[in-house]
Amino acid sequence: MQDWLSKGHLARYMVEVVEGLDLSALVQTYGGTGSTPYHPAMLLALLIYGYATGRFSGSDNLRNGNLL
Repeated sequence: MQDWLSKGHLARYMVEVVEGLDLSALVQTYGGTGSTPYHPAMLLALLIYGYATGRFSGSDNLRNGNLL
């Protein structure tokens, strides 16, 4: 992420905010299923970023090249 985004990009701020949260309860209960799961902090940061930018669908973000 550090190489892709400008210094003041909103996604950097979202990651910083999520890194400051105590997600220990979420991490303990998150088991993931199927293939290797993504870390809950990353998924939460993506969710918040999507809502902050008005993009609620992960497939729309991927299709439009807007994923972070």
